[in-house]
Amino acid sequence: MNYRKLETPQGVTLMPASAVQASVVWLHGLGADGNDFVPLIPELQLPDTLAVRFVFPHAPVRPVTINNGMRMRAWYDVVGFGANRVEDEQGITASSAFVRDLVAREIASGIASTRVVIAGFSQGGAIALHAALRYPEPLAGVLGLSTYLPCRGRLSAEASAANRRIPILMCHGTYDPVLPFDLGTASRDALIAAGYAVTWKAYPMQHQVCGPEVTDIATWLHDRFSLPRD
Repeated sequence: MNYRKLETPQGVTLMPASAVQASVVWLHGLGADGNDFVPLIPELQLPDTLAVRFVFPHAPVRPVTINNGMRMRAWYDVVGFGANRVEDEQGITASSAFVRDLVAREIASGIASTRVVIAGFSQGGAIALHAALRYPEPLAGVLGLSTYLPCRGRLSAEASAANRRIPILMCHGTYDPVLPFDLGTASRDALIAAGYAVTWKAYPMQHQVCGPEVTDIATWLHDRFSLPRD
């Protein structure tokens, strides 16, 4: 698949050579920007027939408590990752609303909601899960890489009935020093307990993406977008 790269102050978009048939909104991790996962897309080797548009937005710049208040691109503030951590619910909610607007824009362009995937790495994956599970129209799936489920205590009250059966792929490194493996498995278990179908993949890696993971992501995306359109 050949893509045309479009850059704006808001992010990066990869446009397929043919008419768009599906979309992926992909969120970067803490301190990165929308360019972070652009080089990975050719490695997916998706067929031209799928014609997927990839949207990589930039997170806003804000101070991050865990990094000594340094200003960087972040979807929300992070105080810590311990069991008793305080979550930036306001920031998480705001970024989730931002992602919903991006998805709505894809739908307005003519893409059915069932042809849209929300994806993200690390902090971006947390927002992807938060936004997708609450989106009011059925989505093609949600992809969470090296991440966790934020605001899990609010999910039962806020979950969208339209996405109770959304396909979820979660991938995590067993040696992750940033978001520990146990945090990922706990999030997986919480989702399963809530009735969601989660495909879980673990790899002997740290807080990163590896070759076998890229292959699994490509297979999963191909399956999501090869299904008959509603």
